[in-house]
Amino acid sequence: MKNSDRIWRALADPHRRGILEALRAGPRTTGQLSEGSEITRYGVMKHLATLVEAGLVRVERRGRERWNHLVPNRLDEIGPARTETSQPEPAAERDRSFFDLYAHGFVRAAIAVPRVRLANPAANASEIAATYHRATKEGSALVLFPELSLSGYSLDDLHQQDALLRAVLAGLAEVVGATEGGSTLLIVGAPLRFQGRLYNCAVSAAGGRILAITPKTYVPNYREFYEKRQFASARDALEDTVRCLGQSDVPFGNDIVLRDEGRPDFGVHAEICEDVWVAVPPSTHAAFYGATVLTNLSASNVTIGKAGYRKQLAAGQSAKTLSAYLYAAAGTGESTTDLAWDGHALAYEDGELLAESERFVDDAQLVFADIDLDRLAQERARMTSFADCAADHRAHPMRVVPFRFTPPAEKTTLRRAFQRFPFVPSDAGRRAERCYEAYNVQVTSLVQRLRSTGIEKLVIGISGGLDSTQALLVSVRAMDHLNLPRRNVLAFTMPGFATSDETRNNAHDLMKAFGVAAGEIDIRPSSEQMLADIGHPHAKGEERYDITYENVQAGERTSHLFRLANHHRALVVGTGDLSELALGWCTYGVGDQMSHYNVNVSVPKTLIRYLIEWVADLPETGKAGAAVLRRILATEISPELIPAHATGGEIQSTEKTIGPYELHDFDLYYTTRRGYAPSKVALLFAHAWSSDTPVSAEDGKYPMDEILHWQRAFLDRFFRTSQFKRSASPNGPKVGSGGSLSPRGDWRAPSDSSPAPWLADLEATTAWIRISVGKPTARTTRRPKTKQDSRE
Repeated sequence: MKNSDRIWRALADPHRRGILEALRAGPRTTGQLSEGSEITRYGVMKHLATLVEAGLVRVERRGRERWNHLVPNRLDEIGPARTETSQPEPAAERDRSFFDLYAHGFVRAAIAVPRVRLANPAANASEIAATYHRATKEGSALVLFPELSLSGYSLDDLHQQDALLRAVLAGLAEVVGATEGGSTLLIVGAPLRFQGRLYNCAVSAAGGRILAITPKTYVPNYREFYEKRQFASARDALEDTVRCLGQSDVPFGNDIVLRDEGRPDFGVHAEICEDVWVAVPPSTHAAFYGATVLTNLSASNVTIGKAGYRKQLAAGQSAKTLSAYLYAAAGTGESTTDLAWDGHALAYEDGELLAESERFVDDAQLVFADIDLDRLAQERARMTSFADCAADHRAHPMRVVPFRFTPPAEKTTLRRAFQRFPFVPSDAGRRAERCYEAYNVQVTSLVQRLRSTGIEKLVIGISGGLDSTQALLVSVRAMDHLNLPRRNVLAFTMPGFATSDETRNNAHDLMKAFGVAAGEIDIRPSSEQMLADIGHPHAKGEERYDITYENVQAGERTSHLFRLANHHRALVVGTGDLSELALGWCTYGVGDQMSHYNVNVSVPKTLIRYLIEWVADLPETGKAGAAVLRRILATEISPELIPAHATGGEIQSTEKTIGPYELHDFDLYYTTRRGYAPSKVALLFAHAWSSDTPVSAEDGKYPMDEILHWQRAFLDRFFRTSQFKRSASPNGPKVGSGGSLSPRGDWRAPSDSSPAPWLADLEATTAWIRISVGKPTARTTRRPKTKQDSRE
């Protein structure tokens, strides 16, 4: 390990910097350093060993005592800013407003596209400094500028003029000075000469000091690019530190990750333009060493179609490295002697576009992107192949340079939209594509199961509701694929004690419209017999509509379906969806939880609505089919198990009992797919769904108290009462990357775990929200229904 690496590693820990501060006053024994310290004597000894190895501390033996001395010359070389501990620690997350993005694992990045003044570093420096301050006032943790933005990119041989390079240094001094007193990280492009070579550099600065300088690695020399005429590559550097603006030992190279001491998941790497055009960009290695925010300072002249290619590159690098990728291209002011410029700024997160500038704009632009560090950390921890690949490339080590970003004292709220339906794209074109893919995944999976078993018939129960409708549509299409008659789908509606005329008629019309073999079995007699056999009070005329009363009906339906399958040599097609399985809203065993093959098992309720609507719009569906599908979409979601007279004359409503599926699907996605804590999910709820918080959208639908109530219901049902049903799930295809609860696939969990951590976090979140909006704290007042008073 290089000595400079040891120094930076030694200074990365705040406890070691505290020891150095103590030794400034004079030599201390290990015992003296331990007194009043928040760490143990053994911990102090370990930190001292690291400081001694780095040459920052020397040890003197006085008898049995060990006296530790500061090595002043070595410390002076690295500068006082590296060891000072006076900068305030960031407030604990929950000391900030609940609605503050910095309390929930987000950071705000700004991408600047300034109007460059060619060969005028003084004017450019002034604009860069002003833009930096503007971004800082907006709560940004990082501000990125384009390639060679201090001088202008399109100067060609003028970059080798001493007058220009001196002006660049003066401009750089102004820009670095603009960061003094602040902690927002600035990354700016500049031509700088070191070791007798001229480099195209990204300079990272904060707190009035240069933190690192990253030279461009891949210097293009083809077509319109002749950069090797002026610039050397990072690989040509003879040393890994340089002296710049009076600072010694400034880290220099493409192997530098800047890591925020207060947010370990906030690691930043800089690369320059062509570096991302190559097969293995330097930022790939940086990502392996913890860089989550990869930045690209680019000039990138524009040609027809190039903007789309840039987006492909940035999106691909972001997706492959599980990172945020920020790209800043040069805009107005660059020379148009032979080239043109469009000022393209991009921000991607795990391959998803967060922000983009308007191209071909005459004025300077500043684009903001709020980056979700938790998402990136979760994805990297889950994707084992990412860690494997990092281990395979350990021969390319990176240096970690610490910095500390302190968020502004005032609240910084998210400027990022969160879709209300994470399983359903809001864009109509993408939504249609999603429906096409989901529908065909279901169909082709069922086709394969039929082929592999040699079975040619299906049995399905039709209720006239959403789930059985979607399962029927899939079953019919599977028969079409296999060139089998649709009457091989044996569909039965099975009215019970609370079946309405509306759903019964919908069921018959549906079966007729799609040409399946339709039948009806009244389950009331067999349900009455079961209730009598087990001694239920209903058999004696008592109106007791409990869970047993409900599940006897659900069990009778499923029992009939399995026996029908035996009788006709058919498979029972399951109809229950992902949302019901997540909540445990299904009858276990001989009930709607079980089937031979469940085509809906990983399709959430919110997506099923759109799938049915998509099929209704298909020309081949026909007018009769489309009409009945639209009637079904307009029908209240109900299990229809308790008679209307027992519920005040109203139809039994699923969502009034367990909560709105649109909220539960939102919670399901962010809890299982992203692994977020309830507090973070609550923040996203506030932005997407709430009607009465400081961050509510104009069309907010639910008061925050109601959201929290149903969030608690979801967590209790999901983590406490429902896992045993998921552990015994029948086979069925995974449809979307956002959801599958199969015990053989995405979700493996014990059936007897506790929901305590999630409920405790939500309880604390409730108090946090109330404090943040100025309300007295209170516990949630309504208790969600549990396993004893919901469908089992």
